[in-house]
Order: sequence, then C-alpha cells, then structure tokens
Amino acid sequence: MTTTTTTPRPASAAESLRGKQGRDGITSAVFAAVLWLCLALICVFLFFILAVIVQKGVARLDLNLITNQPSKIRAETAGVQSALFGTLWVGAITGLIAMPLGIAAAVYLEEYANPLKWWNRAIELNIQNLAAVPAVIYGILTLGFVVRGPVSIGAVVLAGGIALALLILPVVIITTREALRSVPQEIRDGSLALGATQWQTTWRQVLPAAVPGIATGSILAMSRAIGEAAPLILVGATTFVTFNPDGLLSRYTTLPVQIYNLVPQDRDAFRDLAYSAILLLIVVLLAMNAVAIWLRNRYQRSW
Repeated sequence: MTTTTTTPRPASAAESLRGKQGRDGITSAVFAAVLWLCLALICVFLFFILAVIVQKGVARLDLNLITNQPSKIRAETAGVQSALFGTLWVGAITGLIAMPLGIAAAVYLEEYANPLKWWNRAIELNIQNLAAVPAVIYGILTLGFVVRGPVSIGAVVLAGGIALALLILPVVIITTREALRSVPQEIRDGSLALGATQWQTTWRQVLPAAVPGIATGSILAMSRAIGEAAPLILVGATTFVTFNPDGLLSRYTTLPVQIYNLVPQDRDAFRDLAYSAILLLIVVLLAMNAVAIWLRNRYQRSW
C-alpha cells in the first residue's frame, strides 16, 4: 500500500492581499479609536476647566473689572485696568514690529529668493526651527540684549513688545509664505506676460490675493502673543502696577502676568478676581479668533 501525501496549496496573491488589507484595516480602526478616545479625554478636561472658570469668574466680569485699578487690600473692588491697557500697548508694539518684518521676509523668500542658494536654504531651515523654540528662550534673549546688555532700555513696554515680536515672527513668516503659495502661478505668469514687473505683480496681484491667509495667520499669531506670560516675566513685566502705561518707556503689566500674580493669593476674593481676569482674556482671544475666521471666509477666493 502506498501512502499519498498532499502538500498544502500556497495562498494566491489575491488572498494574501486581502489578508493584509484586513489586518491593516483592523490596525487603522484601533488607532483611530485610540485617537478619538484621547481627543474625548482632552475635551472633557478642557470643558471642565472652562466650566470652573465661567462659574467662578462670571460674577466679577463687569464694568468695574475694566475701569478699576488693581489693589492689594480691597479685593472686592479691585480691577485689572492697568493690565488690560498694558496688554493693548504690548500687543500693538508686537504687531507693528512682527507683521511688517514677517510679511516682507515671506515675500522675499517666496517671490525673490533663489531656493538653490545655500544661504536661502539656511534661512528657511532656521525659520522652521525658530517656530518651535519655547517662548521662555525669547524672553532670555530679550533680557540679555534689550533689557540689559548692549541696548539696556530696561523693563519697559518696548522690551515686552520686542520679546513677543521675536516669538511670533517665525509664525508670521511661515503663514504668510503658505498664503502666497496658495495663489496660482498662472496669476503671476499672466501679469508678467502683460508687461508688469515682478514687484508690480507681487504688489498688485499676489499680495491682494493672499490677504485672507496673511490676515488670518497674523491674527492667530497675535492671539498667541497676547496669552504669553513667561517671556514677559523674564523681561521684567511688573506683577503689580496701579497705573496705565503712557509710552514706550513706561513700566507695565499684562493680563497673563496679572493672572499669574493673583492665582497664588490666599484670599478667595483675589482668586475670584483671577478667574474673572482669565475669563476676560479668553473673551479677548475668542474675539480675535472670530475676526480671523470672518476675514478668511469673507475674502477667501476659489481658484
């Protein structure tokens, strides 16, 4: 009697492909579920924090919060007027420094610079790296060169504006370059074909078409700057100021720094004031983000 052994038939390529696709589908579904779970947990914590801030801060969110100056004694009537005006001063200086420089640098890198030159590639690499540098590093840099060091202007409004301008400058450059890239090349080619110079093409065609993206990125960058406290503390933003800034060389404080000073206080009234200041800062940031969204939707073009 002879025994016949049968060898298993190798799986076909189609069966192997289906098996691999099935495993990849399961892996993708598990990964997506983990991501959604992490997002849900983050949202739960965020909504919990916002609920606490609104519950404890809405009672003091009135006109007196804006019109009254800070006080170390009368917490029930204290306000954050000096911090609010300091935030406006520092924000204005930050925008006046960062936006023209950032937009000009982006226009040069995107429209004029030769990407094959090593120095242009080095500039682009450094801009990408600077966008990820922690905010406190810009505070140390400003402290060493502007507040003290060669410039030595002291802990004044101008120093705070310079620190925040350095912080958001890489972000403004990157977002402006992305807005310029969104303009089709045909717009440039058509303008140049009609006899316009490169500068006329950039000024009259490319920049107007990129305004929605530039404005949105700049406003979002300013929102980040207004919410920063670490670099301003390093450059000497005073935590307790009872007067409004009256110039570039005036002492100042800002809402994030004022909040940083109010939170550790022992009295509950000061903590309620801190919650109200946080809520006021959130309202200001939400208003700025709403303006950015409106500008994007209002002036965005479809090519």
